[in-house]
Amino acid sequence: MTNIDVQAADDDGAISIKDFCRRNSIGTTTAYAEIAAGRLIARKCRSRTLIAIEDEKAWRANLPKIEASAAAAA
Repeated sequence: MTNIDVQAADDDGAISIKDFCRRNSIGTTTAYAEIAAGRLIARKCRSRTLIAIEDEKAWRANLPKIEASAAAAA
């Protein structure tokens, strides 16, 4: 499988909560809080919680942006 094939497969797939947290550098408590607040869409398959790649991208795109003055102070 080439890198292009892997990328295409990932764009249409879903990832586990654990992989979602790793990819976005957040903890599982934060991820489940985002789901409970309705800001992140998750799906269940038996005991597994899955995040669609498109929902991961939408969640990330909707995160608040840091203002220039706040970034300079940090």
